[in-house]
Amino acid sequence: MLKVSVTGMRMRVRARYRVTGSVLNDSVMGAMLGAETTLEIDSPADPAQVARVVRNAERGCFVMQALLNPVPVSGQTVLNGQPLALR
Repeated sequence: MLKVSVTGMRMRVRARYRVTGSVLNDSVMGAMLGAETTLEIDSPADPAQVARVVRNAERGCFVMQALLNPVPVSGQTVLNGQPLALR
């Protein structure tokens, strides 16, 4: 565990996305175009140590890693106890 004193922290996340098609025509399609984050840290610690903590946090974040390195996604829908074919 890295011990770094942090006196304050703020995070802003901006997601860019696009939706095309139509729900009524069964052609809606969402796409994520990108994400931008700004992390503001207040700390008396050595900047190199703070950077090390941030690097470890980003590498250990499952959501960030799934976005940076896409993984297979599978899903199923069950209607009234029976599988529902969506395609």
